[in-house]
Amino acid sequence: MRNIACLLLIAWCCAPRLSLAGDCFQIRVIDAATKRGIPLVELKTVNEIQYVTDSNGIAAVNEPGLVNQEVYFFIRSHGYEYPADGFGYRGKKLKVTSGGNAVLELKRINVAERLYRITGGGIYRDSLLTGEPVPLKDPVLNAQVLGSDSVQNTLFQGRVYWFWGDTNRTSYPLGNFQVPGAVSELPERGGLPIERGINLEYFVDESGFASQTCPMPGPGPTWIDALVTLQDESGRERLFAKYVKVKAPLTVYERGLVEFNSETNRFEKRKTFSFDAPLYPVGHPVWYEMEGRDYLLFGLEIPLIRVPATVEALGELSEYETYSYLQPGAKKGLWTVDRDDQGHVKYAWRKGVPPLSYDLEQRLIDERRLQPEEAFFQFRDLKTKQHVQLHNSSVAWNAYRGKWTMIASQKNGTSMLGEIWYSEADSPLGPWKWGRKIVTHDRYSFYNPKQHPLFARENGRLIYFEGTYTTLFSGNKVKTPRYDYNQIMYRLDLSDPRLAADQFAQ
Repeated sequence: MRNIACLLLIAWCCAPRLSLAGDCFQIRVIDAATKRGIPLVELKTVNEIQYVTDSNGIAAVNEPGLVNQEVYFFIRSHGYEYPADGFGYRGKKLKVTSGGNAVLELKRINVAERLYRITGGGIYRDSLLTGEPVPLKDPVLNAQVLGSDSVQNTLFQGRVYWFWGDTNRTSYPLGNFQVPGAVSELPERGGLPIERGINLEYFVDESGFASQTCPMPGPGPTWIDALVTLQDESGRERLFAKYVKVKAPLTVYERGLVEFNSETNRFEKRKTFSFDAPLYPVGHPVWYEMEGRDYLLFGLEIPLIRVPATVEALGELSEYETYSYLQPGAKKGLWTVDRDDQGHVKYAWRKGVPPLSYDLEQRLIDERRLQPEEAFFQFRDLKTKQHVQLHNSSVAWNAYRGKWTMIASQKNGTSMLGEIWYSEADSPLGPWKWGRKIVTHDRYSFYNPKQHPLFARENGRLIYFEGTYTTLFSGNKVKTPRYDYNQIMYRLDLSDPRLAADQFAQ
């Protein structure tokens, strides 16, 4: 029996298997146009073993039973495509060998190019397993963060400050629900080139996990948005945000203004906002000069709210106005459409009324107080001419186009919240008439997109944006390992013929 056991041990030791980093079979998936590695490509075997490429576009195949076998991999990726064979299968047969490699090219359907994952664990896991160089200081785990919801970021004190929503951790199913944060260096000040990645330096607690930067009193999570840096009268930079307290089921029961203390790396409450006020900071702020004065514009679908760009005005809701044709009605919540002598809707900067939205206008149309052609929200698909309902957007000035550019998510598109659109206009107020879909997802969400004018390159020809990749609200129960509930960076080349400027000027 001892001899048989020894023979079995020798046979096991000599058998081909993939166990160490150098033994993995490397599959690199690249964009056929740019030759850059594609993150988030799913490679699945006939018996349902699934690999997902990392931010280098690499998958490390480490299944012992597949060594020295010809293995068929189904290939799938949001917004990318591999050719189908005669039976309609999209995939490739590869000879899996210890330490071997293969390169696959995918056609990009998306106009925007997926670059890398910003948050979460295992960003460059497969690259490390196959001995490939990686750009990040913490390529597989940073501050114990496994997943983070929507981002807010801005330049403050010469560095980029980042904050997120609810964040998952390694040690327990419940993580940070009180706004984790981090800083990074600008590329021109020692940070990584933006096309390669972002080295995040998280604020951490005594356990090494991303710490709470906004632990406002009261039950439930704290979320922030409308993050903005302002100078006070003394010239000192100050960082503010709107906060909300949330209870089930996603009900906001308190909101107000907080200010960041860079000595403690925590937000401090400055003011609680009344729920009677219809206008308050929300979304991603936009700087805009009007009538010889600097304003901050706010909004979710379109930035239609303005307030003077001062520390004092930011916290005074009586200073807020919205660009609208609404005026207060006889009863609270019953809005009247203001019209001129010819019966045309009359726009003006108004106080005391809510910002226009798609849903509000649909209600006015249903009540026959507004005609469909009079609606402010007339955003349409350049290809189909069909109406597109916006969900959230991020607007920034672009020098390359000499226009204001919008990156927006769609509500109720081919996926619930996974379609991303590009548009441009002469003003951040619009009119936003025509859009081109630049990112698509198959039953997956990619919501709350954030455009990054800080990182635009070549005078704005290359713009960068991110969003939250998650199954939330998608109806899809199958979560992508490591990627789900995390931020993914995209790059959009505005010289792409599909984004020709004359199309948006129709």
